[in-house]
Amino acid sequence: MKKPAVKLKSPQWLQDFKDFINQGSVIDLAVGVVIGGAFGQIVSSLVADIIMPIVGLIGGGVDFTDLYWEIPNFFGADTAARINYGNFLQNVVDFIIIAFAIFIFIRVITKAKAKIAAEEAKKAAEEAKQEDENTQLLREIRDALVKKKK
Repeated sequence: MKKPAVKLKSPQWLQDFKDFINQGSVIDLAVGVVIGGAFGQIVSSLVADIIMPIVGLIGGGVDFTDLYWEIPNFFGADTAARINYGNFLQNVVDFIIIAFAIFIFIRVITKAKAKIAAEEAKKAAEEAKQEDENTQLLREIRDALVKKKK
């Protein structure tokens, strides 16, 4: 005689994870990360290839990526430690420009949403006013008909 097959129930956390992955917000987040990465490369190129050379020219022809401190090895070896603070400065400028660009982008979107919401509120108020006028007109017609019957 054959034993009936036992169906194993998947753990609740696994089902919760599947539900989480299938939400639209996770997909939106993934798209945002990909676009953000591409945007970051564009801004990095803008900073490295356009802005920093101009800043370097103004600062006397200094290339910031070549700036470093060399710390000699006090233990007798020929190698020294290099602290590349120029790359750090480059990354700080990248960050500031990316943060500013995102700030401007979000500000534009927020203002556009506020404008759309204001237009929708105005339209709803006009519709409500028109409905009130129609209701008042119907009341007047009703009252006139009631007076006419008397």
